[in-house]
Amino acid sequence: MSNPRFGRMITAMVTPFTDDGSLDLSRAAELAEKLLLENSDALVVCGTTGESPTIFYDQKLDLFRAIIESVAGRVPVIANAGDNCTDDSVKFAREVEALGVDAIMAVVPYYNKPPQEGLYRHFRAIAEAVSVPVILYNIPARCVINMEPETILRLAHDCENIVAVKQANSDLTQAAAIIAEAPKGFEVLAGDDELALPMMATGGTGVISVISNIAGQRFKEMILAQVAGDHTRALRIHIELLPLMKTLFMTANPIMIKKALALCGFPVGQVRLPLIEATESQTAELAFVLQKLGIIHTEKES
Repeated sequence: MSNPRFGRMITAMVTPFTDDGSLDLSRAAELAEKLLLENSDALVVCGTTGESPTIFYDQKLDLFRAIIESVAGRVPVIANAGDNCTDDSVKFAREVEALGVDAIMAVVPYYNKPPQEGLYRHFRAIAEAVSVPVILYNIPARCVINMEPETILRLAHDCENIVAVKQANSDLTQAAAIIAEAPKGFEVLAGDDELALPMMATGGTGVISVISNIAGQRFKEMILAQVAGDHTRALRIHIELLPLMKTLFMTANPIMIKKALALCGFPVGQVRLPLIEATESQTAELAFVLQKLGIIHTEKES
């Protein structure tokens, strides 16, 4: 298998905030450095995990600049620039490209529920507005609609710079259909940590990951074991990490991953409303799972 364009473990970064809810750009740069040290192959900035719905366009541009400067070309920086208005998405994608990002990710338009032809025209307009690679983001659980394999394949064949899809759809038959008919070089990336191993077994390239914010080295071991053909080891690590994957999504992402970073000694601030902080019981359950995996330690253990 050839080396993938963006690597195999792409981390969806959280967005750090200060105590008053402002962007914490210095902490974002520190987080990017931490993730690189923990083997992230690329970074997605201001996606779902980065709380994109509550970050204004000018703040997103500031955040992209900070991460580009911090990373300094060591790994690809992928900026989430999609919205549910095509004109806004096109305009913003051009602004983001001018900053020097390595790729743009664009989500399926949410709330307005466009038909498949509308999705095709939306993503084609974005792709034609920029020259950098574009990653489609299909997440039906949040967007209400699913971008069908036929639409994804049509875009992949018609738009040279649409190079991948983040497939946060648990239907592996759809992923397999895309992989089977996609043009050479088009990549299917799991959009959910639980899907990473089964989707790679189906022929997917890798994953855009949440768990890699706190367990990147171990998760990368799973990915590399799968690539190397050591499927037994890959499955063992997958099963080991599965309780954490599930706990991180016991409530709306990124509530739990932000709490996990704090428990691991790397606080990144709170979430912005309408998201709220993890409850005491949620925090206790998360701490138990992190302790069981040896990611954090009790005072008695330390």
